[in-house]
Amino acid sequence: MTHKLFTPWVQRSITLRNRIIVAPMCQYSTPDGVASDWHMVHLGSRAVGGAGMVMAEASAVSPEGRISPQDLGIWNDQQATALAPIVQFMKKQGAVPAIQIAHAGRKASTQAPFDGGAPIAANAEHGWLPVGPSPLPFSASHSVPEAMGVQDLEKVRKDFVAAARRALEAGFEVLELHMAHGYLLHSFLSPISNQREDAYGGSLENRMRLPLEITDAVRAVWPEHLPLWVRISATDWVPGGWDLEQSTVLAEHLKDKGVDVIDCSSGGMTPDAVIPAGPGFQTPFAQHVREKVGIPTVAVGLITQAMQAEHILVNEQADGIALARELLRNPYWPLHAARELGVDLQWPEQYDRAKLR
Repeated sequence: MTHKLFTPWVQRSITLRNRIIVAPMCQYSTPDGVASDWHMVHLGSRAVGGAGMVMAEASAVSPEGRISPQDLGIWNDQQATALAPIVQFMKKQGAVPAIQIAHAGRKASTQAPFDGGAPIAANAEHGWLPVGPSPLPFSASHSVPEAMGVQDLEKVRKDFVAAARRALEAGFEVLELHMAHGYLLHSFLSPISNQREDAYGGSLENRMRLPLEITDAVRAVWPEHLPLWVRISATDWVPGGWDLEQSTVLAEHLKDKGVDVIDCSSGGMTPDAVIPAGPGFQTPFAQHVREKVGIPTVAVGLITQAMQAEHILVNEQADGIALARELLRNPYWPLHAARELGVDLQWPEQYDRAKLR
């Protein structure tokens, strides 16, 4: 019996061995944005575990685009060089290596979560002034971001392009643009954080302008034979904010600009949003975008069971399944899921001799 979860997924010239994606998960574990042994083990073990794609965490396109001082970065050549051996290891294990590139915007300059996660003042040690579409802080304790001017907008476009080029040089085969979770590009999309009165604010067309300009610029340098993904927050979960209807319009434009997959998450725009989290709670967003726009989507969010993932795919709610927390609990979830579904998935030869299947 064929199970959809373990069927190949072809995207341009790239074929994923199955539909399981390791979602990008920030590790807050670098000196100066440079990947370390931690990243080799974190990403490499999940490639060994059988995932079809392993996506490196949100990697800052500039120093001011970090969430915390410990964020992974891809704004210089040293950072790309450090990622290259990790990419090669993932490829050797049969996983497609991917990376998400990002700018934290008004949510920048905070402590790592395990250091408390509090905002760091711009004039404090290790702090800096966040930027955003408007001088509206993420919360009362966050710094008021500097509203971006024309030169700032041009810089961030160039930063995303340079990051895409470095990702290619490091060997990544899928690139994802982070337009979700209240970070810079999402903050331009949402009327909650974007109250500009120029060509980058106001109407939906204007609020989409910077994210679409960056998509165009990145697609122009990201090779035609390699897939480009975008992660969106399908809704802010706040009345008057970004919502599924606007997300559908954005997805239509992204499709026209050569984006291959929409990775459907939600939230992150305000600290007090009431989110009805539960098993598969974001899957309807992936289904809606897939049906209305005719573009492949990825479902993510509290997907933990093999049959749950299979159900989403068989019922054509999404084309891929991204896991985060469950793959932290068990890097070998794909191998166990295959056994549960009765699929004879090859274990790494170093382990297979132990007759684990």
